[in-house]
Amino acid sequence: MNKKASAFCISLLLLSTLAFQNITIVRSTTEEEETEYYVKSTVTYSNKGSKAWNFTEREDRTVGLFMNSSWQTGYLVNSTVFIEAIENDTDGNQIAVLQFPEMLLDPGENISYAVTYRVVSKPRTLDGINETASESLDEIPEPLKERYLGAEGPWLVNDTELRSLALNLAGNESNVLTIIKNFVSWIAENINYTETHEVPLYPNETLIEGKGDCDDQAILLVTLSRIVGIPAFIQIGAIYKFGSSLTKTSYWGNHVTSVQKRIGWHGWAMVYIPPWGWLPVDLTYVFGGLESNSLNAITNAAVTWQGTIQYMNISQTDYVASTRETKEFLLANGFYVSLEDEMIEVPRQKNLFGEGAERLFPVIIILAAVLLLASSYIITRRLSRKEETPESLTKS
Repeated sequence: MNKKASAFCISLLLLSTLAFQNITIVRSTTEEEETEYYVKSTVTYSNKGSKAWNFTEREDRTVGLFMNSSWQTGYLVNSTVFIEAIENDTDGNQIAVLQFPEMLLDPGENISYAVTYRVVSKPRTLDGINETASESLDEIPEPLKERYLGAEGPWLVNDTELRSLALNLAGNESNVLTIIKNFVSWIAENINYTETHEVPLYPNETLIEGKGDCDDQAILLVTLSRIVGIPAFIQIGAIYKFGSSLTKTSYWGNHVTSVQKRIGWHGWAMVYIPPWGWLPVDLTYVFGGLESNSLNAITNAAVTWQGTIQYMNISQTDYVASTRETKEFLLANGFYVSLEDEMIEVPRQKNLFGEGAERLFPVIIILAAVLLLASSYIITRRLSRKEETPESLTKS
C-alpha cells in the first residue's frame, strides 16, 4: 500500500478546493444522457534551494485516477511520462506511479508532467430518501463498522468534546438518517463557511474556531458520525465551471501556485445510511441550501449533478498531518510546486433528425423495410425477364 503517496497527492489537491459562492453552474432537472469530460492536470516541480530534490520516494510522483462507480466511468488517456505502476493506496483508490527521466532534481532545475483523464458522467438520482424509510443503527453491517469507525486518519473519535457533542446530538435516537440530519443542522447553524485556508483543520480545531471550509466541515461530520457508530469517510471531486472561468491562487509564500480553468475541487462526506447504503452528505455546496431542508445535504449535494466528478476517497489517510508536513518540507528546502488543472466538457452530438426524432425511428424503419422489399421485387423481376428466351416470348 502506498499511503504517503496518496497523502501527498491529496495535500496539494485540497489546496485548490473551490469557493462555492463564486461558482456558476447550470443544473438540469432532467439529466437523462451521459455527459463526457476531459480533465488535464499539469504539475511542475522547481528546485530553488541548495540541495537536490530526491524523487526515489514515490509520494512526489503519484497521481490519483478518477474512480469508477455507478455514476461515472473514468479513464487515464494520456501521460507525458512513463507510468511505472498502477496500484491501490491505503484508502482503496487507484493511483498511478510515474517514472521520471531523472530521480534527482538539482538546484535550479525544473521538471514537469501532465496527465489527461476522460470521464463519462452518467445520470444520477437519489429517490425516496426520508426518515420513515431509514433504518436503525442495528441494521449497519458489522464489517463496515470495523472498517469505517476507527480513529485512524483525521477522525478524532476519542476527543472528549467531540464525543460529548456527538452523543448529545444523537441522544437516544437510533434512526440513522435522523441522527445525520441532527448533525447537519447543528453544523449549518454553528460552523461558518470560510474559504480554503492554507492547511486543513482537525475536527476539534473546526469546533473551537467555529468555522471551516468544505473538507473541514466534512471531517467534523465524519468524526461525529463515527463516534455514534455510523460508518463515514470523505470523498473528493472536481466540479465543472461554465464559461471562461479561470482562477489563480498561491499558498505557502508562493511555494505552491494553482491555476484552474473551468474546474473547482470540492470535498464532502460519504455516510452509510441503511437501507440505501453510501450516501453523500454535503455541508457547503448544496442546491437549494440547508435552511429550508437539511435533507438537501444529501438529495441536492453537489455530487448529484453530472458536472461533479468523483475523484478519491479518504477513509484512513491523515491528510491533515500530511498537508502540514508537505508545507514544512517545501518551505524548508526551497522547493516549489505549480499546479494547472483544466476541465473540458465534450459537446453532445446533436441528433441529425432534430427534436422528437426518436418518435420517428419506428416509422423510418418500417418505410425502409417497405422500400427494401419493393426494390428487391423490382430487381428480381428484371433479372427474370432477362433470362427469358425468344421461344418463351413467342409462346406467350
